Amino acid sequence: MTFTEQVPAQRAAMSASVAEVTARMRQIGAALPRQDGVAVFNRVYLSVTGELERRLAAGHFEDRAATGELGTRFARRFLDAVDAEDAGLRTPSCWRPLFRFRRHPSVHAVQFALAGVNAHIGHDLPLALLDTCRVLDARPEDLETDFERIGELLTGLEERIREDLMPGPDLLDVADPLTHLIGAWSLERARCGAWAAFRGLWELRAFGELLEEMAQGLDATVGVAGRCLLTPLWH
Repeated sequence: MTFTEQVPAQRAAMSASVAEVTARMRQIGAALPRQDGVAVFNRVYLSVTGELERRLAAGHFEDRAATGELGTRFARRFLDAVDAEDAGLRTPSCWRPLFRFRRHPSVHAVQFALAGVNAHIGHDLPLALLDTCRVLDARPEDLETDFERIGELLTGLEERIREDLMPGPDLLDVADPLTHLIGAWSLERARCGAWAAFRGLWELRAFGELLEEMAQGLDATVGVAGRCLLTPLWH
């Protein structure tokens, strides 16, 4: 299996819907302590997939089938990482910081959430876009309009994370280093970077070895950013 592929069991189950991966996320959340770093990200992501499911049903997207395919493949990248971690298997570099620090007492919930978003947007999204183009025999421009509409869905995500998970005003002095750390990361920049990375991967699709090298480099780079986001800070 190459680096850009998903595990065989997941590839065989690609007929699953957004609703089914959403249900799987609910199972993950129910099985984990609320303060666990993976549980924190899972709650954030669950709100996004729930909204995506509602917008798909409402006909919000230009190509409902392609967007549903992308949403499902995107979510499965996260679910694959969780399953691999639970099974003691090697996980993508981008997810390892979250798995390693998920119970660290000096990492704030907002850090867990953004580290998960960083891994998922920075690494999983470009590969999910590539997966979707491959299976639908589509080109990047076929997905671009709905990719931007998904971006609209994500626009409020970062604000919600900061508003819901940042310490309150009474803890402002303690949170100063946290404010500095979190302020260095931007979901919009990550989303734009994900599209650029996808375009690069797409252009290399006929060059298997180079494609794998670029995907591995992307994974490692996103993992470094995630490790920085999870810098332990005094509560």
